[in-house]
Amino acid sequence: MPEQHPLVEAITPLVERLNAEVVAPSDARADDIPLMWEGEPVAAVRLPTADTGAARRPGADGGAVHPPGADGGVAGSGGGAAGGVQGLLTQVAEELGGPLDQLSRHDKQQAVLMLEARGAFEFRKSAEIVAEALGVTRFTVYNYLNRAR
Repeated sequence: MPEQHPLVEAITPLVERLNAEVVAPSDARADDIPLMWEGEPVAAVRLPTADTGAARRPGADGGAVHPPGADGGVAGSGGGAAGGVQGLLTQVAEELGGPLDQLSRHDKQQAVLMLEARGAFEFRKSAEIVAEALGVTRFTVYNYLNRAR
């Protein structure tokens, strides 16, 4: 990671939320997003892609970045939350030892609590994405959340 320039420090929370990475200008690739300060590059942001986990610059192919979605959705088509939520769903599934839709009711409740603790429900349409991954209704996801509170 490059030296903590004020610009880098300011955008780090956003970059982390996007599951992206800040790289030094010397490590930047053509598809990274350069961060310029007074005409000089101070860092670059490498966004995750759906297919390789590498980075691609939004619009580099004339379109938008397409993060993986629970339903194959893409950013800009109602699936904008899918990339961040999908990454959290993958982490939770690995920690709980299997596909989320095959977990017991208790483990599904635990998964919802883990996702809430990690900020998954701050994304737009996240309840729908989580519900689909768990094989339950959105109403059930909200019930799990309310029981915990």
